[in-house]
Amino acid sequence: MTDMTITNILMAGVGGQGTLLASEILSEVLMQAGYDVKKAEVHGMAQRGGSVVSHVRFGKKVFSPIIPEGDADVLFGFELLETYRYLPLVKKTGAVVVNNLRISPPSVALGKAEYPQDIARKLNERVDNVRIVDGLELAEQAGNSRTVNTVLLGALSNTLAPSLEQWVAAIKSLVPERFQDVNLKAFELGRTAG
Repeated sequence: MTDMTITNILMAGVGGQGTLLASEILSEVLMQAGYDVKKAEVHGMAQRGGSVVSHVRFGKKVFSPIIPEGDADVLFGFELLETYRYLPLVKKTGAVVVNNLRISPPSVALGKAEYPQDIARKLNERVDNVRIVDGLELAEQAGNSRTVNTVLLGALSNTLAPSLEQWVAAIKSLVPERFQDVNLKAFELGRTAG
């Protein structure tokens, strides 16, 4: 990355998946690495399983937290359908890191719609670099199914400049001490997955 480049990461998930904590950790590690970071979140009905989106932009100097359509370098998804919904915001040359998880929205749960099929194939058709991670399985291996967000951050960490030490410091600064060990284990499992 050159000094003039702004990198855009769009995070998409469902309320209760830890998307907001993940965006806090990501922003913290990027600031520790010396970048100017701007973040914006939309989480209206998050507590009810609604859509949660976080824009994270970083570089030498960033003026706006909102990622323009088609300018996301990375789409970081916590659920397949939510990730697919935000696909138009990603550059063709961008990357997708997504959790291999399906959560039925209310319209599907009520039988009024069907969950779209072949989302993984559709992601691969639109973006050059797609990485699908079995976040829940790895979180359970780490010892706590609620660490999926940290597993996914581990997978994302391989595509960004901050060092492992900076990631560990950011996690330790934002995760309560009693949950740090399991989150660090989850992060490492995500980092080394596939």
